[in-house]
Amino acid sequence: MSQNNALLAPFHPPGINMDFQVQLTYEMAENGTDCEQRRVGTAKEQHNGSFTDPSFLSEKKRRDREERQSIVLWRKPLITLQYFFLETLINLKEWSLKLWHRRGMVTSLLLMLGVLTVAYYIEGAHQQYVQHVEKKFLWCAYWVGLGILSSVGLGTGLHTFLLYLGPHIASVTLAAYECNSVNFPEPPYPDAIVCPDDEGAEEAITLWTIISKVRLEACMWGAGTAIGELPPYFMARAARLSGAEPDDEEYEEFEEMLEHAQSAQDFASRAKLAVQNLVQKVGFLGILACASIPNPLFDLAGITCGHFLVPFWTFFGATLIGKAIIKMHIQKLFVIITFSKHIVEQMVSLIGSVPSIGPSLQKPFQEYLESQRKKLHLKSDTSSPQGENWLSWAFEKLVIVMVFYFILSIINSMAQSYAKRVQQTKLSVEKTK
Repeated sequence: MSQNNALLAPFHPPGINMDFQVQLTYEMAENGTDCEQRRVGTAKEQHNGSFTDPSFLSEKKRRDREERQSIVLWRKPLITLQYFFLETLINLKEWSLKLWHRRGMVTSLLLMLGVLTVAYYIEGAHQQYVQHVEKKFLWCAYWVGLGILSSVGLGTGLHTFLLYLGPHIASVTLAAYECNSVNFPEPPYPDAIVCPDDEGAEEAITLWTIISKVRLEACMWGAGTAIGELPPYFMARAARLSGAEPDDEEYEEFEEMLEHAQSAQDFASRAKLAVQNLVQKVGFLGILACASIPNPLFDLAGITCGHFLVPFWTFFGATLIGKAIIKMHIQKLFVIITFSKHIVEQMVSLIGSVPSIGPSLQKPFQEYLESQRKKLHLKSDTSSPQGENWLSWAFEKLVIVMVFYFILSIINSMAQSYAKRVQQTKLSVEKTK
């Protein structure tokens, strides 16, 4: 019996005690568990992709960006409209919460608006001043709004200088040379331009005279474009202070540009680096230089200033001076010189000198200029001439098409923004698995 028990007992090699063998067995089991955990983790990483691998992340960002860019009305109309409405609801909720957190300021503004409304409707001697302020305020707000639409983005800016401000300056220039005056009667100016009735009101027309006539609306439009440059600045500044990754592709491109600054070879990348270096190293004067010329890369200047925590008034002050004063006067001079009387006549004559098709092209331009001259000399009790020139018809249709395209770009941009929210949510869920 004792021999059987001895055979059933576990074999212990000589020189190894019992406690050491138990410890060795425990460590082997623990190492086996670690290996199993590492194997499961490796399998999961192979399934989900390595989120710490830069090449994997860049490839995933590229695929996600391509997927978002395919969400447009002419490709996926139902999904685009659905995402647009969902993004609109999210934005309305966020704005409502922000207003609720600043309810004291909102209440003060509502009280001020109520006082102004009472003063507007109560009869009295102050009404003439109220009407004057109302007219100037609405006129300035109109051009500031157009300036904001021109530069704020939302997928693409509405080129309001070419559609509104440029034609307005051109019409004032043509009218000034035709009427020999800029004292157009109000009303109908600024809705319509009519030469003054007083023949003795003629004056010498110079560049400075016309510049002074359109200075208010031009400066307000320039101020609007400066306000429209603030969102990239605030986005980059908030991202730098909080350390969070912003929901903006332009900022991601900016960070990639900083990472690969030394290897940039193409012209676009070098131009962006030049703007970034100018703004970063020169400061106020660099921002002023970028804002004072037509610069499609100025969004990069706003992102650079926000990323490097340039003070707000340094950025906005230089942008406002550059866009509303310097750049605006350059653009005004160009339009006024281009549409001065002798330049226009020379341009029309040059069109007529084109072989074969010159006379047929020259005729509608001559008819258009002649109709504009007749409108300038219409009296208030005279009906406007009937008929429409094909140039004015084509310009009106161009305005409609560009406004329609701007609306479509807003819808596509907001839908793609919601798609990015969905992609980021999926990515965060995959990381936690």
